Amino acid sequence: MEAYKQEFIEFMVESDVLKFGEFTLKSGRQSPFYMNAGAYVTGEQLKRLGEYYARAIHDNFGLDFDVVFGPAYKGIPLSVVTAIALSELYGKEVKYCSDRKEVKDHGADKGGMLGYELKDGDRVIMVEDVTTSGKSIDETYPKLMAAANVEVKGLIVSLNRMEVGKGGVTTAQKEIEAKYGFPVASIVSMAEVVEHLYNREVKGQVVIDDAIKTAIDAYYEQYGVKDGAQ
Repeated sequence: MEAYKQEFIEFMVESDVLKFGEFTLKSGRQSPFYMNAGAYVTGEQLKRLGEYYARAIHDNFGLDFDVVFGPAYKGIPLSVVTAIALSELYGKEVKYCSDRKEVKDHGADKGGMLGYELKDGDRVIMVEDVTTSGKSIDETYPKLMAAANVEVKGLIVSLNRMEVGKGGVTTAQKEIEAKYGFPVASIVSMAEVVEHLYNREVKGQVVIDDAIKTAIDAYYEQYGVKDGAQ
């Protein structure tokens, strides 16, 4: 596993973004882990977060694109910090763009988008925090394509939960790839998280002990994808 991935896993824990225990997800599933990207709140955290996204985009998709698009609301700061990091790390100038939950009907920037005004032919990388069901992409992708005839080069999320999506066979990431025809990647997968954190101390405490590891294994026994379907 690359060093920046190991750093990112510990960074999520240190930032109280990735937690372990008992959580009820939006889907109703009872999960032994939960990720909340809204917990990145400091300047230092946001700077580092953008750098991790930029590195993962570089490694998975290259730098041949024009726009970073982040679905509202959590995707807005993600698109901004990622665009900044791409400039700082790689000298790559890109624009940021997000959709608005409510269309603005006044001013010079009225419309359904925030930031850069998309144009036909723009090549876009989408950024999200985590994809569990793909619902947010189903909502924002039509808005993106209605704004201009753009080419989506890929979607990057911070964590691949590696559980079955709405279809009940493959992951939400694979479902999105099949439905929309663009690749989906993550900074890290849950398998990499478990591999790195099992019996490892972060901030003086073991993050994934035997009990939590057992709960995670049981969760994936129920909700994980079967071999070959990831």
